[in-house]
This record gives sequence, structure tokens and C-alpha cells, in this order.
Amino acid sequence: MREQRPVPNSVVVRDLIIFWLKLWLDGLKDVALFPLAAVAAGIDLLSGPSSKGYRMYRVMRRGERFDLWLNLYGAAEHAERSREGLFGGSEPGDGTMLGELEGLGAERRATGAGRDAERQARGS
Repeated sequence: MREQRPVPNSVVVRDLIIFWLKLWLDGLKDVALFPLAAVAAGIDLLSGPSSKGYRMYRVMRRGERFDLWLNLYGAAEHAERSREGLFGGSEPGDGTMLGELEGLGAERRATGAGRDAERQARGS
């Protein structure tokens, strides 16, 4: 049985907004790839593959890379076991959307801490 820790309400709301954003981006990707794949396949059928290969498969690979970056459900398994919610299941800079968001947050905290230390040094 999984150990659950209470997740603060603010973290649940933040994670809901992140999930909605990820769902929206996933849907946008689907809407964009549908016609792109059709056009790429049509060009491939009419003129054959380019020097870089079939265009349709390149479109599919880009979609797969986007899916790996988006990692729609990846952090959900660990979210309930951490007071950090979704961020408890990801690492800053791990190559996913959450990792990038977490990295930005870490940079802001570090920059803010640096400014605070600088202010203290000047004030002392």
C-alpha cells in the first residue's frame, strides 16, 4: 500500500492548472499533426522520400519527441506521495515540461536568495 502524505490545497490547484495546460498542449499537437502528416504523406507519395527520408515519418518522430517532453501522465504516479505534488515526481532539468518548469522555479529561488544575500551584505 502506498504511503500518502497530505498535499497542500495550493499544490493540488497548481497541479490541476499544469495538467490542464498539458492536456491543452497535447490536443494542440494532435490538431497540428493531423494535417501535417497528411500533407507530408501526400508529398512522399507523389515525389518519393527526400534525402532525409520520408517526410511523414519525420512528422511522427517530432510528435513522439513532443510527447516525451510533455510526459502527460509521467509524474502522476509519485504525486500523492509527496507534498510537492507533480514536482515530487520530476527532477529539475530532466528534459520534460515539468522538469523545465521546476528548473525555472529553482533558478528563481536561487536568484532571489542571491539578491537577498546581496541586500543583507549591503545593509550590514
